[in-house]
Amino acid sequence: MTTKKVRFIAPDRSQPTLEVFDPEDWLDQDHPARAVWAFVVTLELSAFYDRIEAVEGGAGRPASDPRVLLALWLLATLDGIGSARALERMAHHHLAYRWLAGGVPVNYHTLSDFRRTNTGLLDDLMCQSLAALLAEGLVELDDVLVDGTKVKAAAGRGSYRTREGLDDYEKRVRQHMSALHEELDADPEAGSKRRRAARARADRDRMARIEKARRMLDKADQEREERRRKSPKEVDQAKPPQASSTDAQARKMRFASGAVAPGYNIQVATTPNDIIVSILATDRRSDAGLLPVVVGDIEARTGRSPVRVIADTTYAVASDIIDLARRRLPVTVYAPPPPDKSGTRPQNVRRREQRRDKEPDELKAWRARMASEHGQVIYKQRKRIETINANLHNRNIGQLRVIGQSAVQAVAVLHAIAHNLITARRLRNAA
Repeated sequence: MTTKKVRFIAPDRSQPTLEVFDPEDWLDQDHPARAVWAFVVTLELSAFYDRIEAVEGGAGRPASDPRVLLALWLLATLDGIGSARALERMAHHHLAYRWLAGGVPVNYHTLSDFRRTNTGLLDDLMCQSLAALLAEGLVELDDVLVDGTKVKAAAGRGSYRTREGLDDYEKRVRQHMSALHEELDADPEAGSKRRRAARARADRDRMARIEKARRMLDKADQEREERRRKSPKEVDQAKPPQASSTDAQARKMRFASGAVAPGYNIQVATTPNDIIVSILATDRRSDAGLLPVVVGDIEARTGRSPVRVIADTTYAVASDIIDLARRRLPVTVYAPPPPDKSGTRPQNVRRREQRRDKEPDELKAWRARMASEHGQVIYKQRKRIETINANLHNRNIGQLRVIGQSAVQAVAVLHAIAHNLITARRLRNAA
């Protein structure tokens, strides 16, 4: 140990300080938060402001600026933050989020409600931003890559119940609500008012979700009856339908890992330069049959029809290939045909060739197209969308924290807008 009498400055956290700071000094000029704000201020957000009930001269607290709430969610999406509570903490403690907030008060209720209740308006914003990218020349629809990516719902496997299970769960919720009312009648001061209100609100939410689950079971029963006409034995041997009492619209799906869990299947369409031109949250377990839906969404968002769509084998359905080719503005599908079975007997091969000879011209053209070298060159572009899906999952789209397909769509659109914002910035810098 040294014998010198050294001098140094030790921390003193008990001493109050008064600091003067300039928020503009908090962030570098190329910080993503600045890019987010520069993008948000260009958007037309009058529809968001029209929803504000607080008016000049009226009672009530002023609302938080929707432009700030949107900017916070976009930056949070880029940082992989999907929780409103986590975003509230960031807005209070992280310099980039504090810079975006600019002193506007935010809490997790406000942030959650903004995302949950504005799905349609967020969809409109995506259309608005795509129109700007089209005008700038950063988006072309000659080739569009299409794929689905599955995301886990905010519901556990244990939340799935049969109709009898839902009846039992509803009985327990009603008992809890009755006990809460009896507690209040016996002692109005028992527990805090806020805590009682939260418990009552939670019970009302559970009852609403039970009702949604019942409607999903009704829908499942109808589908079951339709399947019974084709294969009654198979349907009768199947387990009774179930629905989640947490998120009734989530369906059990098999993920790439092999696990079966509640989830949604998000359809993504991009250009070869990585701009997302369509994103749709669906409850479909398979991508098959969704190609016309995605093409229709691209047209609704951009006002234009893609020339070619590139998808994998499971996406291509013969009827969709024919219908898209026969449209007034034809859409050409590039998707590999399913491989022929090996070791097939000669007579079966002849029958297969005979069936293909009778196929519509559109299917014959598709098979010839995919067998050509030019078709294979075009199809190789599809690997780009795998990177896009990976980027979305790296930003934590894979684990949802919202309930209901509409809220999932809002999350998906925020991811698409944020992704396009950063991608467009990269394309401009590279130009």
